[in-house]
Amino acid sequence: MCRSIKTLRPPVLPEEATEEDIRAAALQYVRKVSGFRAPAAHNREVFDRAVEEIAEATARLLGGIEVRGAGARAGTDASASPGAALA
Repeated sequence: MCRSIKTLRPPVLPEEATEEDIRAAALQYVRKVSGFRAPAAHNREVFDRAVEEIAEATARLLGGIEVRGAGARAGTDASASPGAALA
């Protein structure tokens, strides 16, 4: 895919990904898939909407991933069943 999209989950990224990190990755993805670095005016709305939707999906993905061996994340219940964060 696109080599400039970096892994955003621990332990690869030592701290949690910021909104800026997530949006930058979404933008790189949309640029790669669409073939446009910057869309023409008539494509701007759909391009921007795709970036926002992918950023939201990425944030949900990162919020639901369980990294085993990394200890309990703040705000999660260690006794919850696997996949509970995805419900």
